Amino acid sequence: MRHPEATSPVKGAVLTRRQAARLLTALPLGLAAPRLARAAGYPDRPVKIIVPFAPGGGTDIVSRVLAEGMAPALGQTVLVDNRAGAGTIIGSEVVAKSPPDGYTLLMATFAHAVNPSVQPSLPYDTTKAFAPVALVGLSPNVLVVPSKGPIRDVPGLLARAKAKPGELTYGSFGNATSSHLAGALFCYLAKVDMTHVPYRGSAPAVTDLLAGRIDMMFATATGVSQHVREGRLRAIAVTSAERSPAFPDLPSIAEVGVPGYVAESWYGLYVPAGTPAENIARLNEAANAAVKTETFTRSVAEEGLRPVGGSPAALADYVQTEQARWAEVVRAANIKPE
Repeated sequence: MRHPEATSPVKGAVLTRRQAARLLTALPLGLAAPRLARAAGYPDRPVKIIVPFAPGGGTDIVSRVLAEGMAPALGQTVLVDNRAGAGTIIGSEVVAKSPPDGYTLLMATFAHAVNPSVQPSLPYDTTKAFAPVALVGLSPNVLVVPSKGPIRDVPGLLARAKAKPGELTYGSFGNATSSHLAGALFCYLAKVDMTHVPYRGSAPAVTDLLAGRIDMMFATATGVSQHVREGRLRAIAVTSAERSPAFPDLPSIAEVGVPGYVAESWYGLYVPAGTPAENIARLNEAANAAVKTETFTRSVAEEGLRPVGGSPAALADYVQTEQARWAEVVRAANIKPE
């Protein structure tokens, strides 16, 4: 999205430097900031998004499509730099300790809101080390079971879980991941006891689910959609508050037996704390433009991602609520770091 250059209040008039300075001073801060950022030349070199996951996963895909959409609005190349490891802590630390100049961003996810409750000591203060830019999007997980198994819907699952406490198992792609916490929340709200089986990644968990060695999984759409289409897994619900446009035939868990249940994955952009407000405003504008493009919407459809956008304050409020909510679940389920 291009920004019109500043013009004189009188068409055709030419402002002196002193007149231009007076005009900027008189403008409200929200109007003056974009012009000040432009005058400072930001950005005048490529911008980098740190993705705290390996290439090829859902976060990487979303980040690359977003980067492509932000580049025209910023007038600079937007690069993706994968820094995987330690449950997103490695990549997050890179951003926390980067210069606060708007050239290094973090693509934060669910783990950003959960790590403070799970990890006894982080190499940064999550609430103080980062400044929000924009909430990129939200996506549900999908509750799936083996297609040949006895569980066919959420009411049936609840009945079996209550009849056999601790016997049903749910797999996840790691301790304190969204798939783990989604299951822990299910147990907490439904007042049932099921056994968590953590794996090192989505692929081995799905392999055991297909083989019937675990009973269910709160999986990402990309991890199981092909198996659902081919009839090897049965999708019985989504974890969002309401039905997902990407899975209109699937009820939400809240809709069919667990009132108040919602466990969504999310993507949000952050920069190091102390980044100039006018640079954050420019990045926010570019991110909002990117998530509204047809290319972005089409590319993330398989993830079930719902583009959001909005102000930096909206991201801050959302994540603050998420941190408090998941802290309660972490305590109730006694979830500890690996």
